[in-house]
Amino acid sequence: MTYCVALRLDRGIVFAADTRTNAGVDNVAQYRKLHFWRQPGDRVIVLMSAGNLAVTQSVVSNINEQLATPDNANPTLFTVPSMFRAARLVGDAVREVRRIDGAALEMSKAGFSASFILGGQIGAERPRLYQIYSEGNFIEATDDTPFLQIGEHKYGKPILDRVARPEMGLGDAAKLILLSFDSTLRSNLSVGMPIDILLYERDSLDVRRETRICQNDEYFTKLSASWSNALRTAFASIEEFKI
Repeated sequence: MTYCVALRLDRGIVFAADTRTNAGVDNVAQYRKLHFWRQPGDRVIVLMSAGNLAVTQSVVSNINEQLATPDNANPTLFTVPSMFRAARLVGDAVREVRRIDGAALEMSKAGFSASFILGGQIGAERPRLYQIYSEGNFIEATDDTPFLQIGEHKYGKPILDRVARPEMGLGDAAKLILLSFDSTLRSNLSVGMPIDILLYERDSLDVRRETRICQNDEYFTKLSASWSNALRTAFASIEEFKI
């Protein structure tokens, strides 16, 4: 399985995805699930994926083939005029993979399983963030719900519900997302490091802050320990329940 999360802010968007895939306890591997495309000064588009690896790789390959062999009659991520149209394009790519492989996968135990988070900025429009389902349709993040998650999201959601706000800075949002990952890593073995993280600054129209956080990363280790200590301190400071 996997865990991917993105938080849309007034100042940009923060994206993060783990790299673990598994087909049983004895078949664990690492694959990148965070992909991005950019034309500096014009657009930055980020896509994260969860679900059947063969399906999600086929969707990304379809998108890359469109870019490699542009056709004036058909849009690509570099020609669509808005992020809404980019979400439509990814949704169409999902439907195309379903058209080819869907029937065979539905006959198997795995089924057709794929979901995506798409975000970024095109031109002067504000950064936008979408969740795309295996049917190819999608929803958009709003100020009321500024974050989107796919994969094993339940353990990392409570802290996002309590803390995530659109007015946060990118650094604080990245810290919050990594705490969400820390909770998930502790409770779900199907999610694993390294973690790919990308901080997109609004109106930069380029990727300037992107890295991979590996096992024993100094900052992540300190973050995890500090959060555990803070929770224990907060718990101890609350009056005990009495009947």
